[in-house]
Amino acid sequence: MATSTPGPSPQPLEKEEEPPQGSPAEHLSVVSKLCYSIGGAPNQAASSAAAFYLQLFLLDVARIPAAQASLILFVGKLSGAAADPAAGFLISRSPWTRLGRLTPWILGCSPFLALTYFLLWFLPPITHLRGLWYGAFYCLFQALSTLQQVPFCALTMFLTQNQQERDSATAYRMTMEMVGTLIGATTHGLIVAGAHKAPKCPEANLTDPLLAVASSISPHTRQLYMVAAGLIAGTYPLCASLLALGTTEEDALYILEQRRVPFFQGLGLTLRHQPYQKLVASFLFISAAVQVQQSYLVLFCTHAASLHSHVQSLVLLVLVMVPSALLLAAAPSAPLAYVVALASGASIAVASLLPWSMLPDVVDDFRLRRLPLKGLETLFYSSYVFVTKLSGAGALGISTLSLEFAGYESGACKQSDKVVVALKVLIGAVPTSMVLIGLGILSVYPITEQRRQETAHRLDVLRKEGSTSSHPSPSGAQGGAAGP
Repeated sequence: MATSTPGPSPQPLEKEEEPPQGSPAEHLSVVSKLCYSIGGAPNQAASSAAAFYLQLFLLDVARIPAAQASLILFVGKLSGAAADPAAGFLISRSPWTRLGRLTPWILGCSPFLALTYFLLWFLPPITHLRGLWYGAFYCLFQALSTLQQVPFCALTMFLTQNQQERDSATAYRMTMEMVGTLIGATTHGLIVAGAHKAPKCPEANLTDPLLAVASSISPHTRQLYMVAAGLIAGTYPLCASLLALGTTEEDALYILEQRRVPFFQGLGLTLRHQPYQKLVASFLFISAAVQVQQSYLVLFCTHAASLHSHVQSLVLLVLVMVPSALLLAAAPSAPLAYVVALASGASIAVASLLPWSMLPDVVDDFRLRRLPLKGLETLFYSSYVFVTKLSGAGALGISTLSLEFAGYESGACKQSDKVVVALKVLIGAVPTSMVLIGLGILSVYPITEQRRQETAHRLDVLRKEGSTSSHPSPSGAQGGAAGP
């Protein structure tokens, strides 16, 4: 009988050889990474098309005064920013379902996003109330986009706890989002190009609104914008379905016991984390610069540089690589425009995608220093989007309002010299100064590669300890649960 007591002892050793769920040995398949990355393409496509062409659509197609367009852009971005902390709070308190905690939000928002985006480019028959129409749907689009984007970005942390696999999934996501950005702006631009050919202005009194306003919007122009909007809107439910089918959420295992904190206490803890402060502050300026330049590039080519026929090609080059726009503002010629767009386009890619690849490192750094807190991951993502959208709202609102002060005439065949100067400043001096400030802050970012690797190693050790503690042997189950 005495010899039978040590019998069960080899069993825990055999279990330890099997990689537990969430351990660093777990790998994601290529299909899972592709399905996950596809889920972010529609938002990037829609946001890219709106960033480059919505300003032109509101001013020259919907014929909304510049002051109203400024208010629409500001309030819309503000609504998206306000939705970020709400999204972080609601998602962090969401119950765990068969699909996980984050995936249901992505699926639920997709059909409403598709409808809202389509109506954003629709020309309603109520001419005098178009400002309210576009203001309402732009606010809805920004808010719904946030409610989908926050869980999608945070999903990176719950696909796997393997650092290398998570970095690989992030790379897939960034690649697909860049593809979505390219396809969105390019497809929209190519479809609506026929609606924005160079006008033939009368030679006399070019800036008189009574003589210079172009003819009424043709049904063909309406159809072009609706086709472009419908193509992009249709990708929302399709890509969300692929994401849900190809990915699986898993809860994180750090240590045996974890505790949640109230929302505002957690928000305060995240905002006081030093690496997060520097990351947000730097990309606050850089993202605002990108948003300003995207919004005014098409207007600049249309009204300040006579580059109507080159708009789509320039937008594509800017997205592929971000301009040093001072040269373009100083000498707006077609050859120089192509050279500057090609040489400077890298900044839009960097500003749009780099912070999302850096956020997981910030979250891991916070996790290591704030154990055993749990459930704050979405707050980092929602707070970052909140700050960048708030800065973009202010930058775009003030910039568009400056066109009103310069005398911009909606639908005019040719704008005044003051408007031309204002557009040059908006795509040149303003984004350049913002980028320089952001890069200065980013130069003191504290998470180096060595610190990142050390953090990843220490978290892997804690996850292994948490995994073995959560799967104790039958003889040691009670002792393992009572220890901490």
